[in-house]
Amino acid sequence: MADNVRPADMKRIETPEQAARFIEEQVALLKAQIGEGRVLLALSGGVDSSVVAALLIRAVGDQLICVHVNHGLLRKGEPEQVIRVFRDQMNANLIYVDAVDRFLDKLSGVSDPELKRKIIGKEFIDVFAEEAAKLNGIRFLAQGTIYPDILESGPVKSHHNVGGLPPELHFELVEPIRLLFKDEVRVVGKALGLPESMVERQPFPGPGLGVRCVGAITRDRLEAVRESDAILREEFANAGLQGKVWQYFTIVPDFRSTGVRDGQRSFEWPCVIRAVNTRDAMTAAIEPIPYDLLARITDRITHEVPGINRVLYDLTPKPVGTIEWE
Repeated sequence: MADNVRPADMKRIETPEQAARFIEEQVALLKAQIGEGRVLLALSGGVDSSVVAALLIRAVGDQLICVHVNHGLLRKGEPEQVIRVFRDQMNANLIYVDAVDRFLDKLSGVSDPELKRKIIGKEFIDVFAEEAAKLNGIRFLAQGTIYPDILESGPVKSHHNVGGLPPELHFELVEPIRLLFKDEVRVVGKALGLPESMVERQPFPGPGLGVRCVGAITRDRLEAVRESDAILREEFANAGLQGKVWQYFTIVPDFRSTGVRDGQRSFEWPCVIRAVNTRDAMTAAIEPIPYDLLARITDRITHEVPGINRVLYDLTPKPVGTIEWE
């Protein structure tokens, strides 16, 4: 049976005991595969790459080199969390790359959604390849490929897991969670001691907030997306909705409307709230949010986030809408 085919008799990982057995097995397999070699991993801070990093740290320690690229399109506090968890708490060999200006300069004036995605993906690969070229003795490339990735698009992920590296930087792949579903990866992550906020991280598009800053990305509007998203997530957590709603986020489109601020007319952006539930992301239903919670979120966003004077709630299911706006 091919390595990337999930065995019919493979039991689902649902309990801490099952996760512990999986970790023990994978650590042994990783040690056997890697030996004394060095491994490179693009660590986004998402659950998949984080679980792979934690597994490899347990198996081969500082033979793992993690590269975290901050492209400026992550949610509030995420780069800091990656550094805190992996470098400070797990003693990972972590390279942090501040590429914010590089990415945002490339994206300046670009409004076409597909072109934005291509620029972000290519630039990520270029930055990662440049960092990899500085290192000696790398024989392996670790990836956070999971089973749905294989079913949908073959065994190699793109963008965050850099399946598009140039030929001179192709290494032997290490994919310890390639036969797991997302919920199983989360169980393993908890067993590895990763923080709840990282293990239960919502699905996040590869281009990050770039597809939620609709139209041509500007730094001030991107910051409005980041800050409004942080408020939304904080209020959902306070209301007990974290983990009960599949995905929720804000969008700030590239147009303005008239409002009133401090007794004067303002001309600022609207902020759109999106909250959906789904089983497979092929269809999605709208999550009904209590009106008092919506009112509190609206008050905070319009008073705490510069440049926003309206808050809207997207009531469109999938289909006819998509989950993301771009």
